[in-house]
Amino acid sequence: MARWQPDARGRLQQAALDLFRERGYAEVTVTEIADRAGLTKRTFFNHFADKREVFFANAQAFEASVLTHLAGADPALNAIDATVEALTRCGLELAELSTADEARARFSLIASTPELRERDLIKTAGLIAAMIEALGRRGVPPRAAGFAVRAGIAVFNAAIADWLAEPTAAFPDLMRKVLAELRDAVAAPVS
Repeated sequence: MARWQPDARGRLQQAALDLFRERGYAEVTVTEIADRAGLTKRTFFNHFADKREVFFANAQAFEASVLTHLAGADPALNAIDATVEALTRCGLELAELSTADEARARFSLIASTPELRERDLIKTAGLIAAMIEALGRRGVPPRAAGFAVRAGIAVFNAAIADWLAEPTAAFPDLMRKVLAELRDAVAAPVS
């Protein structure tokens, strides 16, 4: 009889990512993920609703972390600076959990798979709504909160792309650089 091994959820996530990278998302079944992890299909469904959810398993923890950092941001910060600070802290946490190669593989899979792009958009929309609500609790009007959050997400995505191109760069520096570029673009006079 095989010895029980801990962290079934983590093993399923790693097995799924490995298989998706090897063969593509559409070509992998839940049974194959469970087999690769040394678990049963039933165990898979005890942890995840479907194979899209195994791919996005950390999205809920990421959102919780962003909201915690946003709530803890210095009250003197304006909405965009509080948003960027929270996303910077979460970016640092992500970098500790994942290599640039793993992150590159995840982004590539999302870009090449309509089903994953759709789920990514849904997860991002939920994150944006939660962040707008969190800024509202800081006294930021809804429209201003929406602008700040969407701009902050754009800064975060650009900084992640820069980090993937240069993984040795300090993520907070990348976030500051991209935020400065955004501010310059918004402040540029109209010709």
